[in-house]
Amino acid sequence: MTITMLYAGALALVLLVLGVRVIQARGQEKVYMGDGGNALVLRRMRGQANFIEYVPMTLLLVGFLELRGAPAWELHALLATLLVARVVHAYTFAFATFFTPGRFGGTVLTWAVLGVSAVLCIWHGFKAL
Repeated sequence: MTITMLYAGALALVLLVLGVRVIQARGQEKVYMGDGGNALVLRRMRGQANFIEYVPMTLLLVGFLELRGAPAWELHALLATLLVARVVHAYTFAFATFFTPGRFGGTVLTWAVLGVSAVLCIWHGFKAL
């Protein structure tokens, strides 16, 4: 699963940046547990949590497609789109002062990749029966 592995590594780096930004906000705002009712800490935590809510399942689905022999172009298209979506979304939560169109665009692209991957897995699953 070399293609999935490549993008999983890149996405892990995005998650690492999101985690560092949460820690920085907690230190800056002197919040040592949870969000402390602080808007900046909450925004950064939600950016990290949103990443965790969508990326693992999407990687799993695409990994199944790769194991099933899906074409490389299809895997790259799905995972490159996911990577761009998550970078744009992460920037919005971890670096922007205000929510930008990146939040909406990142969400829509993430959902599109998740949905397409799910349908492809179902399709390939039925074909294999």
